[in-house]
Amino acid sequence: MNSSERRLKLMLLLQQPGKRLTVDELAERFDVSRRTIFRDFNALQEINVPVTWDRYSGYGLIEGYKIPPLMFTSKELATIMVGLNFVKSQVDQGLVEDAKGVEVKIKNVLPDELKKFMDSLEGRTIVDPFLKFGGKKKKGGSWYLINSAIAQQKRMQFEYTTKSGETGIRKIDPYILVFYQDHWNVIGKSHLRGEIRNFILENVNEVLILDESYELKKELDVEGLIFRSDESSHSITLLVEKSEMSRLEANLPAKIIKKSDLNSKQIKAEFKFDNLAYINEWLLQFGKKIKIEEPAELIEKRKKLLLEMLE
Repeated sequence: MNSSERRLKLMLLLQQPGKRLTVDELAERFDVSRRTIFRDFNALQEINVPVTWDRYSGYGLIEGYKIPPLMFTSKELATIMVGLNFVKSQVDQGLVEDAKGVEVKIKNVLPDELKKFMDSLEGRTIVDPFLKFGGKKKKGGSWYLINSAIAQQKRMQFEYTTKSGETGIRKIDPYILVFYQDHWNVIGKSHLRGEIRNFILENVNEVLILDESYELKKELDVEGLIFRSDESSHSITLLVEKSEMSRLEANLPAKIIKKSDLNSKQIKAEFKFDNLAYINEWLLQFGKKIKIEEPAELIEKRKKLLLEMLE
């Protein structure tokens, strides 16, 4: 960490209301000497940062003083660009436009040096090019309203179109928003079925945040919500070539619950999934590097699908 970055973090640390720290505490936090911390305070005073000192509690900033909120290092700015480019790659047109708006606002308050750095990264930091360039942008189900309902723990109501084309009104307790490769889902408790359900945002319309709060009986198990299984789930066992195991684990729309070395070339992987038709087509991307061991129903679906493809 260079001196400029350390001094910025020092100001942010002392800016917190009621925050005072001794030189020894600061030296330990930044892993530098006491003398270095004194030099940092001298540098801050030279640029008129109102550093105060109390013999009992240590150093702080004068009450009410705020440093500009957008003082980034080049590394932090590069991190922001990666995040913005991920959002701009989304198929949801609303998310894309919001990301562009954030980018413009950041540029307007950056010093010239960092603005040039940001401009040089724009268009050269590409996240998921297949989404960015390949897909048509579309409406994404009022993600901001849904996010607001989650933050406030408010129930929400919306019009939902199922995969079969049926449209109806749904009322849910929204828990989390999840991005699955090419689409966003909201996961929550459905009042129609009385159970946890997934809703694809692009199939969501007419979102209303209701004046009804919900309470969580226990802390959210986010991983459990995403990878949950029920009586409709099938136990699936695959034989996977070791060279493909990391790619399978990184992209599989389920959680592997057990894996073991079968031999020097293959790994046996087990997981649960409710939609055999979907997972059957999804696994085709691995070709013959993955073999389905069970269930028999999935093996038959694989044979049938391959025959249909050959025709």
